Amino acid sequence: MTVRPQPRPQTRRGLSLALAALTLTLGLTATAAPASAAQATATTATTAATTGKPTVVLVHGAFADASGFNDMIARLQAAGFTVIAPANPLRDVAGDAAYISSVLDTITGPVILVGHSYGGIVITNAARGHDNVKALVYLGAFAPDKGESALKLADQFPGSELGHALLGRDYKLPDGTVGGTDGYITAEKFREVFAADLPASRTRLMAVTQRPGSVTGLSGGSGEPAWKTIPSWYLIPTEDKVIPPAAQRFMAKRAGSTVKEIRSSHVVMMSHPDAATAVVLSAYAATR
Repeated sequence: MTVRPQPRPQTRRGLSLALAALTLTLGLTATAAPASAAQATATTATTAATTGKPTVVLVHGAFADASGFNDMIARLQAAGFTVIAPANPLRDVAGDAAYISSVLDTITGPVILVGHSYGGIVITNAARGHDNVKALVYLGAFAPDKGESALKLADQFPGSELGHALLGRDYKLPDGTVGGTDGYITAEKFREVFAADLPASRTRLMAVTQRPGSVTGLSGGSGEPAWKTIPSWYLIPTEDKVIPPAAQRFMAKRAGSTVKEIRSSHVVMMSHPDAATAVVLSAYAATR
């Protein structure tokens, strides 16, 4: 008969003490999972209340992710702002806006809501019903009116090269049926169309890690736009090959936005983070 050695009592006790210490350090309890969300919300509210500044919520668009705001985030945090850059689902306008709206629900105090590219459509819809959203900031973004889609607005004016650069990939639902089609910018066209003023070494990585935009989302119509009741600011990149600058000028004028223009590719928040941050600061100064 083989006798398995039993753990030494002091070993078990040591493990228990270590776990207890870790639990105390992290503030964990038996209900840690639900408490963590509440704690995160409380932390955001407390930080905003302490600084006396609004929370800045940054919403990315298609073919990118929230890391595209990293340089802006560093600048905004250095200026004392609480910043949240959630992952935009990029599925459809109504669903994406509902998700960002749910993020806004967790924030106490004023908010400056910022959108890039398709993220502009999302913030235009997500801000509805949130009285604490004090400003909308569009960075090379869509600011649609009711019923308008990203594709419609991009095609309304000449200059977009996106359509010729897209590769479609169908995606399936759990039951095996096709749920829709995702659009990717091809690797060979990515830098030229999306981010011509960034180093090629960087855009090669961006092309590989891009978040695709669903055809459903890009072709979906907007609801009633929040810019009709919330003041807006608009930074127009004049070398944009995704959303024609003429389309952006049209949308900015219609929304009554405070407008700045800069010689930049579509990813203005990456190639010119100082200018993009300055627009957010202008919105804050005007609405504080």
